[in-house]
Amino acid sequence: MKPCSKNTVARDLQNRFSAITSLMFLSLWILISTGCSKDQKADGPGTPEVTVMTIVQQDVPIAPEYVAQTQSSRQVNIHARVSGFLDKRVYTEGAIVEEGQELFLIDQKPFKVQLDQAKAALARQEAAHKTATQNLDRTKPLTEQNALSQKDLDDAKGQFDTTGAAVEQAKAQVEQAKLNFSYTVITSPVKGITSAALQQDGTYINPQNSQLTTVEALTPIWVNFSLSENEWQRWRDEIGSGKVIPPPDKNYIVEIILVDGSIFPNTGKITFAAPSYNSQTGTFLLRASVENPDNVLRPNQFVRVRLHGAVRPKAILVPQRAVQQGSKGHFVWVIDKDDKAEPRPVVVGDWHGDDWFITEGLKAGERIVVDGGMTVRPGAPVKIKAQQKDEPNATGK
Repeated sequence: MKPCSKNTVARDLQNRFSAITSLMFLSLWILISTGCSKDQKADGPGTPEVTVMTIVQQDVPIAPEYVAQTQSSRQVNIHARVSGFLDKRVYTEGAIVEEGQELFLIDQKPFKVQLDQAKAALARQEAAHKTATQNLDRTKPLTEQNALSQKDLDDAKGQFDTTGAAVEQAKAQVEQAKLNFSYTVITSPVKGITSAALQQDGTYINPQNSQLTTVEALTPIWVNFSLSENEWQRWRDEIGSGKVIPPPDKNYIVEIILVDGSIFPNTGKITFAAPSYNSQTGTFLLRASVENPDNVLRPNQFVRVRLHGAVRPKAILVPQRAVQQGSKGHFVWVIDKDDKAEPRPVVVGDWHGDDWFITEGLKAGERIVVDGGMTVRPGAPVKIKAQQKDEPNATGK
């Protein structure tokens, strides 16, 4: 038996130390793994808590909304009716003027002269007619006594008729001169807001530059909006199929929404529908008339309109947050009698405030998840923490 060398003893001790160390690491790894598994099992996902609502059907008033633009109900281009030098502008540009208020003055002196000449011509013709009348009155009895011939009577009658016609012509010329003289004062035919003056004082006005300004009536004011061909056809189809019930005689109430979101105090009614589609835009024009007594609305102002009066019968409304988007379209989580969740494809319609119309996929009495749907798994049970109160109309406008 050979004695062990130092190298052999050292190598044996090293092997034993390595084995003990490996065993310790293995035990520690098993302990850690077991603890992690227990922790993971303890901290794993539990039954998700959700808020649900029960589907109800009821008649819901709807108010489709469109972009619109205002227009003056009466826009008048102010033209001079006679030629002459523009004497003075007597209104403030951009101000609101009353009906009959003076806007411009044309130099009246030439027209005053023409009026005086016409009156003088009338006086002359009236004098000639008076003489002809007296002559006819003297000729008639003398002719009856055969003191004058029939020709003398005919000449007297002819002179009487000629002078009478001349008097009427002279009267017409006086009236024309009076009209021309009155046209030198240019007034507004409507109450409305004025634009800038297109001609300055001292300008000679003739038919080529006769337009002086524009006056636009502010009340009532028109509100124009358009429906696309698809919108118009869909609206007609829904009314025809009974999915939408229009107001009696289709008298929709038009509500105006200003740029800041506030509601204009006065409502209007649709007064005009275009006879055809716009060939360039493919849209159908509708016009509402709205009273604007405080002149809040101005022409060419962009607003929005809502059409009130229609009702969607037996409608189903769900909050928008309850509807999710998947690879195959929209769906909601439906809770069965065992409080288990299953995805249900749905067909969505228009928005209604914070809700969404559901046209297909749901029926009255079913429960759907409103909040907490992101943690729900198909076929898994859920814990209902709250029942949302069913108020489909609460979010509608």
